[in-house]
Amino acid sequence: QVHLVESGGGLVQGGGSLRLSCSYSGFTRPDFAIGWIREAPGKEREGVSCIRSTDGTTFYTDSAKGRFTISRDAAKNAVYLQMDRLNSEDTATYYCAVDLNPRQIATVADFYNGIDWWGQGTLVTVSS
Repeated sequence: QVHLVESGGGLVQGGGSLRLSCSYSGFTRPDFAIGWIREAPGKEREGVSCIRSTDGTTFYTDSAKGRFTISRDAAKNAVYLQMDRLNSEDTATYYCAVDLNPRQIATVADFYNGIDWWGQGTLVTVSS
């Protein structure tokens, strides 16, 4: 059984930073993609960022580029999302998700369409 457990959400002022963490377990395959999806109030879910396990290649949606950084600690089975210069548009529930059959991923949208497992989510609220 795959488990993805997010932490690190909370309330932050605009311009501030947060670091989300996702602890994952339940799979051992060497090739997977793991990352973050968010769902803002009244909006559809959108991919934010992902990272490939094999070579560490990272992908970001346009709104995240230059502000967010995804990283993975293979020894700890954890993936992180460092979010800087947050603004009210970043307010959302952030979900950790994994694609266990990543095939060809060229964009975050490719990752989103291949997700096999989701975490429960962690809420990020950015006050203006």
